[in-house]
Amino acid sequence: MNSVLKICFVVALSLATLVGAAQADEFKLSNNQRISCSRGLSAGKLNTATCKSYAYLFNVKTSEYYRCQVSLALTRDNKEVINVQSDGGCTKKPRVFEVDSNYSFDATETEPPNTNAFFGSGGYAIWASDNTAQKVRGCIIISSGLGSDISKCLDMTFQ
Repeated sequence: MNSVLKICFVVALSLATLVGAAQADEFKLSNNQRISCSRGLSAGKLNTATCKSYAYLFNVKTSEYYRCQVSLALTRDNKEVINVQSDGGCTKKPRVFEVDSNYSFDATETEPPNTNAFFGSGGYAIWASDNTAQKVRGCIIISSGLGSDISKCLDMTFQ
């Protein structure tokens, strides 16, 4: 009977360990969502308005993140809406930190292309911190204008 209790205890302990290890990753949405819109005139007095918005979804355990974007384009004349198109999705980005922990983050992005954007659509910044240690990393990602993004991350020093 004593050995049966020991076996049950070992099985229960093993199951508890597996349940803890199988705990799902936790995702958080960035606090910095933006929207930008533009308007244009087409031939025949058609008006077009295009709006884009983005957000970042961050895995607080692994520090992987996704850049999500949604867009809507509306074309109308003086009397009616002629066409509405929408598109969107999320693109997986690499980890900010190499090891799993408990992270916080935020993200921000440059404005859409304008006179201040040297290389196409500009870039974005990701800030992440380890909630279990005094560790902060800032990353800037810019479009090179040649097809690939350039990304650099830097660990912050504390003085």
